[in-house]
Amino acid sequence: MENNKLSNYGYTLFRVGIPALMLLHGTHKLEKLMAGGEIKFMDFLGLGTEVSLTLAVIGELVAPLFLIVGFKTRWASIPAIITMFVAAFVAHSGEPLDEREHSLLYMVAFIAIAMIGSGENSLDAWLQKRKSKA
Repeated sequence: MENNKLSNYGYTLFRVGIPALMLLHGTHKLEKLMAGGEIKFMDFLGLGTEVSLTLAVIGELVAPLFLIVGFKTRWASIPAIITMFVAAFVAHSGEPLDEREHSLLYMVAFIAIAMIGSGENSLDAWLQKRKSKA
């Protein structure tokens, strides 16, 4: 297999795998949001717990879904990066590094995805090819 093609598949695995793992966190937060009743969650910037949880769902569920299919990849990575930044440096600020490690790893991965873009095996690439043929 050609090295460039292998790199494309490797990047696709990275762009799909990391957000797919993040979906586990996002679906848990969505269930908490949809359950009704009192929401126990961090009140970020005084926005309220419901708004803060909704923003976390966007960063941990909605944005990763966009990343998995490779649609608006660079834009979709921004809410995920911000959510992981807030998790690492605000929500878990007083905790030791090993307690913030997952948030930091996800944040670094989402920054890398934002820098690289969607890649050839993505909805963005498919739409671009379709647009250039028209």
